[in-house]
Amino acid sequence: MICIGLLQVNRLGIVAVSNSLPDEITCLAADRMLVFAATGRLISAFARNKEVVMHYNGHEQEVRLLLPLGDQLISADSGGDVIVWDVQSGEVYLRLHFDPSTFDVLAMMHPSTYLNKVLLGSSQGALQLWNIKTSKLLFTFAGWSAGVTVLQQSPAVDVVGVGTATGRIIIHNIRLDETLMSFTQDWGPITSLSFRTDGPPIVASGSPQGHIAFWDLERHQLVTQHRHAHRTSIAGATFLQGEPILVTNGADNAIKVWIFDQEGGGARLLRIRQGHSAPPTTIHHHGNDGKNILSAGQDGTLQSFSTVHERFNKNLGHGSVNKKKEKKKKKGLTYEELRLPAITAFSSSVTRQSDWDGIVACHRDRLATTTWNYQRCTMGAHHLQPPGSRRGAIATAVDITSCGNFVVIGSSCGRVDVYNLQSGLHRGCYGDDEKAHNGVVRGIATDTLNQLTLTTGSDWLLKFWRFKSKKLEEEMKLNAAPASMKLHRESGMLALALDDFTLVVVDIETRRVVRKFAGHHGNINDMTFSPDGRWLVTVAMDCTIRVWDLPSGSLVDCFLVATAPVSVSLSPTGDFLATTHVDSLGLYLWTNKSLCGPVGLRPLPADYQPVVETLPGVTVEETEQEVNSEEEEEEDVYQSAEQLGAELVTLSLLPESRWKSLLHLDEIKKRNKPVAAPAAPAAAPFFLPTVPGLTPRFATQTQTEHETQSKVLNWGVLSQRSEFICTLESALTTGSFDQPLRLLKDCGPAALSVELNSLAPEGGGARELLLVFIQMIDSMLASGRDFDLAHAYLALFLKLHLRSLSQDATAMEALNHLLSRLEKGWAELQASFDQSLCLLSYAKSALL
Repeated sequence: MICIGLLQVNRLGIVAVSNSLPDEITCLAADRMLVFAATGRLISAFARNKEVVMHYNGHEQEVRLLLPLGDQLISADSGGDVIVWDVQSGEVYLRLHFDPSTFDVLAMMHPSTYLNKVLLGSSQGALQLWNIKTSKLLFTFAGWSAGVTVLQQSPAVDVVGVGTATGRIIIHNIRLDETLMSFTQDWGPITSLSFRTDGPPIVASGSPQGHIAFWDLERHQLVTQHRHAHRTSIAGATFLQGEPILVTNGADNAIKVWIFDQEGGGARLLRIRQGHSAPPTTIHHHGNDGKNILSAGQDGTLQSFSTVHERFNKNLGHGSVNKKKEKKKKKGLTYEELRLPAITAFSSSVTRQSDWDGIVACHRDRLATTTWNYQRCTMGAHHLQPPGSRRGAIATAVDITSCGNFVVIGSSCGRVDVYNLQSGLHRGCYGDDEKAHNGVVRGIATDTLNQLTLTTGSDWLLKFWRFKSKKLEEEMKLNAAPASMKLHRESGMLALALDDFTLVVVDIETRRVVRKFAGHHGNINDMTFSPDGRWLVTVAMDCTIRVWDLPSGSLVDCFLVATAPVSVSLSPTGDFLATTHVDSLGLYLWTNKSLCGPVGLRPLPADYQPVVETLPGVTVEETEQEVNSEEEEEEDVYQSAEQLGAELVTLSLLPESRWKSLLHLDEIKKRNKPVAAPAAPAAAPFFLPTVPGLTPRFATQTQTEHETQSKVLNWGVLSQRSEFICTLESALTTGSFDQPLRLLKDCGPAALSVELNSLAPEGGGARELLLVFIQMIDSMLASGRDFDLAHAYLALFLKLHLRSLSQDATAMEALNHLLSRLEKGWAELQASFDQSLCLLSYAKSALL
């Protein structure tokens, strides 16, 4: 995924991430409104650093320079074309063409206070000043017999900094065409220039070796230098406006912030945000919460990435041959000679990591393994190497015991050694003649209770050893040489990936093969178990990621990716799957859909063709698909059934405040009664009403409609019935009480009390309405729906009308029938409650 990230300098936290771009970004520029990025021949403009608002397409070669200038954008490509674009319309305002053999544009800048002027630098050394409004060449600078790589405006008007391919820095006055001073660095071409604007006259220059030099413009000398500021070439260096802070970045996938607060004008590293500068090869989740992923890359570093927030990321650094030698730089050792090669395998444990080192790593072409401390984020104190080791042997496999006290290490000569992690002392080895296998040890595992040690090697053997006595108990002959091994300690399932692209699963209790899987068409690079041991996830060089279900012994999921995955790790909580891929610097997270909703995991057929899945990231197409899918989901929202079964009791899902306080309305009204009577309004308003017109006149008071209306109410008004009563009467003939019940659900507690009061003859109703309401409650109880509302409405109804109902024989008969239905329903509920409580009590107390 290729995108643009906006970071905040004070913490280097990500503020925004743009949509994905189809190709690699060759250059980047920004103004106060838009961010411009060039990918190949296409230029894209991003608004709010997220969505693309404009495309500029007109170059025939790869764009390598961008310069925003007011309402225009200037771009230059490798073919010699310089195009001035109108930012708003996207149209070409001006097109200039240069012959690359005579003037190959490599640098471009806008001199301060030079209206509509652009200064171009070439690989031939010459500079040209152009007016982009009139399309005229104003002046040509002869140059300094070296290609121009960087042009940078200085704080002084008319003065620019020029960096050349020979390492020379020229401070030149373009108004007088006069060179004021020059410096020369010994590290090759100048890759970046930047001037301090907070006072001290300092210019910083970057080099392809990753060094940064700081030059004093007043004393014309080198102030200080930072060697190995980056592991690769300095791609950019910029001083913040008016602040003693320098921001640098390089191809080593790192952004660093330097602050100038040292004596003598030196800078120190203030903040850093970095990833792997070379593709990661091995990843494992660290801890039981699944929030941290340990990653070892080809750059030799060991890093921890957080799935919660990037501020929790850690860099454990690069291993060194000897930490004391690295500090003292003795015996003429260079910076690279002190560094250990890349990590090929590692194992981690959190059990005793607060007491001593909890990570052990194997390095490429080295027999000695190193320990690391996760909490201190540094390399540990021990280099574990077996005594009397064979020349040319290397460490190939490692595993830390579940207790965190011991580590078992296998080597290419067939040795399997045990070390104490606290002291780093050697505690023995497995096998006769100090040799466990007749070949390379390719996998090591220990069980949960430190009873068994499992080893496998290129001799096609899987061996079971006693951990304490180091005696061989049993060995198993495999069908092919194993490539790797993974043990799920909780279930005792051991998975082995063989060189014939097949998988076998061995039960370490019965020591038999319980599952065999075939389907990969390339070397199996890595595998991982789900937390419950039900799934086995494998990745291979055939670019597939497969999920095998162990209970059913079948393949339940499979998909293709663009590049082959080299390592995989499933979080201990089972929510995320992390993968790394060939020639990719990132770690990719996949969501476990089974945790978000029901997923049918059916066995896939033998001829199943996997679908190509895009690596996790945000693309324009995915955003449009998400919008469309959301619209479709809104149209086709799943509607749950009103009732799952007639024998079940279904609640109304209304808030408790709508029905729970019906019996306490009198207390609520009494509590909410105002303490003091409302005060009478003032006799006259502050502003007297006037009649509109040229001369101001006060309006005379007239009788309002309210005053002229008769105060004697019509009997028709009093006898008018509510909508609820009308629908209740019609429900007696139709037999459906859905409409009156729906009206009651929309009423609040006070309105509901008014409606039930109006059912009695004293409130304008009739005796028949009381009987119809009793029938409505009976139908609600018979259907089992709105169980809570039926009881609340019935309680309020009896509170209001029980005295009048007791004098009516028909009503009492209906109430007795309703009472029998209530008792029957509650008896069924009580039996279900008693059964559940009995089962729960047994489950708590019984010894299962």
